[in-house]
Amino acid sequence: MEAAVWGNSVRSWFLAAVAAGGVWVGLALLRQFLVTRLGAVARRTANPYDDLLVAVLARTRMAVLAAAGVWAGAALLFLPPGAHAALRVLGIAALAIQLAIWGNAAVAGAFAARVRRVQAEDPAGATTLAAFSLVARLGLGTLLLLLTLDNLGVNVSALVAGLGIGGVAIALATQNILGDLLASLSIVLDKPFVVGDFIVVGELMGTIEHVGLKTTRIRSLSGEQLVFANADLLGSRIRNYKRMSDRRVVFSVGVTYQTPLARLAAIPGLIRDVVSAEAGVRFDRAHFRSFDDSALTFEVVYIVGDPDYNRYMDVQQRINFGLFERFAQEGIEFAYPTRTVYVHHEAAGAGAQVAGAGA
Repeated sequence: MEAAVWGNSVRSWFLAAVAAGGVWVGLALLRQFLVTRLGAVARRTANPYDDLLVAVLARTRMAVLAAAGVWAGAALLFLPPGAHAALRVLGIAALAIQLAIWGNAAVAGAFAARVRRVQAEDPAGATTLAAFSLVARLGLGTLLLLLTLDNLGVNVSALVAGLGIGGVAIALATQNILGDLLASLSIVLDKPFVVGDFIVVGELMGTIEHVGLKTTRIRSLSGEQLVFANADLLGSRIRNYKRMSDRRVVFSVGVTYQTPLARLAAIPGLIRDVVSAEAGVRFDRAHFRSFDDSALTFEVVYIVGDPDYNRYMDVQQRINFGLFERFAQEGIEFAYPTRTVYVHHEAAGAGAQVAGAGA
């Protein structure tokens, strides 16, 4: 009679061992084949998703494949209920661990690819993305843990209910923080501004220095640091001057009321000549706009093809010098606030009018 071990013949144990080893080796060879072939394809393409798939497959653990082999071999044996239960726990735990490893690699790889794309232009945004990667991996791990416990027969309803109540309490206590956290995610993904942009928020303005999980820090023109909560910042109207492709400039020039009509009519053309002489500047218009208290006012509009503020001020300064020179050559006087007083004097039944002027 053939000897039996735990109710199974030696031949059955041998076949189970061969099956377990065969499944283990077969899965290991399949893993190596897929990683090698897909890796060769991924290196020839610019698509980041195939690289991510190869990285995920490469994280398949040999111990998990060995557990799959043990499960396959045990299927050929007659085992007591306790052994089957132990194998079931082993299989579920191994599958959960492998899913966690794959999920962690997938999330980390996806966020890492995004971080590399934004690192050069937005270092603070890259840091925030790395933090969100950690949060996403923790959430995935928690979900897999609950699913594993549920499949092992643990009643997770009470645990989930407790977590739900606790989560509501925590959310109510930290709603401002959570609002800023979500606003940070919106800033990172939507990019209304990045580090280095010059923005204006209400009456405050400055250059973005850092975008964090809760606050955004701005360096003002006068040197102090302005700190905005992310939610408050997104709730405001933001003017981003760094995104300007060009700059539209409007300014006024006033001349005296004593200027003859012929010279007034020549002023728009004179202004056009001065503005058009500037390189990288597009003249738009110049018009006699209004009769003001102390001046006849002309409005001038031109476009600077560079959004840089210093470049605009250099152009405006040269235009001002040019207008000053041309007005002097043409005998046109700039207006300044004046007041003319007429005094009416009556003497010997006759009226005499004396005029005087004062500045």
